[in-house]
Amino acid sequence: MNVNKMLWGAVAFLLLVGCGKKTETTNSNATVLPEYPIMAVDIQNAALESVYPVTVRGKEDIEIRPRIDGFIDAIYIDEGSVVRKGQSLIKINSPQAEQALTTAQAAVNSAKAQVNTAKLNVDRMKPLADKGIVSQVQLETYQNAYTSALATEEQAKASLVNAQATLNWTNVTSPVDGVVGTITYRQGSLVNNQNVLTTVANTSNVFAYFSLNEKSLVEFLNALDGSTQAEKIKKAPEVTLTLADGTVYPEKGKIETITGTINVTTGTANFRAEFPNKQGILRSGISGKISIPRILDNIILIPQKATFAQQDKVLVYKVQGDSVEQKVISVIPIPDGKSYAVTDGLNRGDRIVTDGVATLSNGKKIKVN
Repeated sequence: MNVNKMLWGAVAFLLLVGCGKKTETTNSNATVLPEYPIMAVDIQNAALESVYPVTVRGKEDIEIRPRIDGFIDAIYIDEGSVVRKGQSLIKINSPQAEQALTTAQAAVNSAKAQVNTAKLNVDRMKPLADKGIVSQVQLETYQNAYTSALATEEQAKASLVNAQATLNWTNVTSPVDGVVGTITYRQGSLVNNQNVLTTVANTSNVFAYFSLNEKSLVEFLNALDGSTQAEKIKKAPEVTLTLADGTVYPEKGKIETITGTINVTTGTANFRAEFPNKQGILRSGISGKISIPRILDNIILIPQKATFAQQDKVLVYKVQGDSVEQKVISVIPIPDGKSYAVTDGLNRGDRIVTDGVATLSNGKKIKVN
């Protein structure tokens, strides 16, 4: 009896142990799938900005050179002065010009005397020729001398005008309204027409010059409405200028021209945008950055942290059932620095993993809610 009880107890113990091991094995085989944040992509509109370095120049940025040789006698302006068209800038002392004027004036006086003498001869000989006292040939000779004297006088007067104009060049004036740049030479300096005395920049409006490479140029033009380049430029959006210190210039600019050819050395096309500058904030020669806005319609936006790079491609992990697969996409960076606009590779409603992609691999199973 005791033996049977002992046998039954041993059997029960073995059964209990076996059940425990089975339960333990079942629990150890259960796999817990990792969980990742997932988003379903949707269509929306996005604003992009393309930024390029620019150099600012005055609408009229003119080098001031003397038109005659001489010494600088006086300087009437200072660097940075605001001047008007026709205002005197520099006085040049040119003895040669003064001598030329004196010589030309003397030549005019001499020519006038010759004209008077020739006219007296004609007036004296004409009555005699009419009476037959002298021949008509003699009269015509005096008349020709008078005509020649008149021509000589006209030439002398023309030389005098030129000499007066040359002397006027000793007064160097501003050809435009603007701001004076660096004054290169000072009083007493010997200068000629090869020397740049200063510059005058008309900055009531300024030009901002920048370049786009060939690919960016094609993308820029394709994004604009119009059948010709002129129509596209006319419909181009207003642009923003950011100065070197990071401040944004308050006035908007407009793209005016694009060069008709690509620079074979740099592979770029040159653009010119115009900005109003009534307050005189912008100076010729400053640098900055220009921002060109672009609106993308019906585009997919995703966070940049949802992507990863593989060689020269951008990929995401697209959710397929309870696993993920790598998907190559084409993107454009958004100005916020945190998002991408997807131009190819995803469709509305696709679900992607938005974070922790570094721990994923192609085909890996994840927990999908």
